[in-house]
Amino acid sequence: MKRKQLKFAIGSVLIVLTLSYLAYSGYQESKTYYHTVPELYSLKEKAYDLRLQVSGDVVPGSIQRDGKVVSFVIGAEPQTLRVKYVGKDPLPDTLIDRATAMATGKMGRDGVFVADTMLAKCASKYEKETAAGVQISKKSN
Repeated sequence: MKRKQLKFAIGSVLIVLTLSYLAYSGYQESKTYYHTVPELYSLKEKAYDLRLQVSGDVVPGSIQRDGKVVSFVIGAEPQTLRVKYVGKDPLPDTLIDRATAMATGKMGRDGVFVADTMLAKCASKYEKETAAGVQISKKSN
């Protein structure tokens, strides 16, 4: 190989390795672990180091808006979690009382989960039948 070809080959390999490293590190950083509120509390100290996705039902009357920051509580007594959404995207319209919310972010040492991404399912579509007052009658054959 000539000297110019060798320099080109080494430069190409370095570029490919750098792009591969950046892609891998970006993937690792964006990876989240899904947990319910009780599972999050069972992680204890580990919860502070991980990027997490937490899901739970929004406690009625807990949604508070302060400019672009929205705070609310998810879960069920006795294990509830305060969530503070500070993301850039607008909140979903389906984030209402009793809706299932999925927050992605990090657990703060103050016990507040700081979310930068938010998803919510419509409560009316996903309510449990007993909570909605629907009774299923079983017929025996």
